[in-house]
Amino acid sequence: MVPVLLSLPLLLGPAVLQETGSYSLVFLYTGVSRPNKGIPRFQATAFLNDQGFFHYNSNSGKAEPMGPWNQLEGMEDWEKESQLQRAREEIFLVTLKDIMDYYKDSAGSHTFQGMFGCELLNNRSNGAFWKYAYDGQDFIKFNKEIPAWIPLDPAAESTKLKWEAEKIYTQRAKAYLEEECPAMLRRYLNYSRSHLDKTNPPTVTITSRAGPGRNRIFKCLAYDFYPQGISLHWTQAGKVLTSISGGVLPNGNGTYLSWVEVEVPPQDRDPYFCHIEHSGLSQSLSVQWDETKKPKPERNVATQPQEVTLSA
Repeated sequence: MVPVLLSLPLLLGPAVLQETGSYSLVFLYTGVSRPNKGIPRFQATAFLNDQGFFHYNSNSGKAEPMGPWNQLEGMEDWEKESQLQRAREEIFLVTLKDIMDYYKDSAGSHTFQGMFGCELLNNRSNGAFWKYAYDGQDFIKFNKEIPAWIPLDPAAESTKLKWEAEKIYTQRAKAYLEEECPAMLRRYLNYSRSHLDKTNPPTVTITSRAGPGRNRIFKCLAYDFYPQGISLHWTQAGKVLTSISGGVLPNGNGTYLSWVEVEVPPQDRDPYFCHIEHSGLSQSLSVQWDETKKPKPERNVATQPQEVTLSA
């Protein structure tokens, strides 16, 4: 699930692609023992699906809505939310100090990160999680079925004892994940569903360049699409080819981009197709590399914007 920690957490695991009818509420916390100038000692970002909707940091002491949510009235009591985040900041930084004391990590700067949240699928609770990492390594996680905190690091044993000595920490975490978080998410969806349900179809660009041994490399780039779930691959004579993928990356404007490359022998003049599937397309899209520098769509091409940029 689902930084700030690089948009959605690289250190705590990759983001999960949203299914149709699936919505998630995820909080990301970062505490730094010796922050660089201008960097907050503590910051928190909340995400609805993969979209940041509010941010808090220790410099401002305020929780403030982000993106389209800063135009909405009544979605949240932001002063109350700021007070809650200030309280969580205090507990978070105390835990960071406890870990540093355990390891006698007085030199350098150290980072403590937390991520927790829940998911609804077709308006029913479909899972929740709560976990922490220290200096990029798994530290402790919550198992709501037991319920208990599960140590993943030697220093986490004392954290577990401290948190479970006050049963409210365990009971509160379970209640939050099973009741409060899904209830909040349902309330937020009253304001956010139309924004989260938007779809932007991909624009596709195909390029060719010389590769090792004079082989050619065909690159298929899909960009400006939302949501992030996409299938992208090369085919030849109906067969899916082994290729290199660039994954799915943020595009910087609320959309995503992805690419896939295939290496082709120079003498091979058979047609190669880039095949794309995305929820923004009414049907799958296949675009052929054309030596005459014109796109040749197959019959199943959807009526969507296409670009074919060719290079030697």
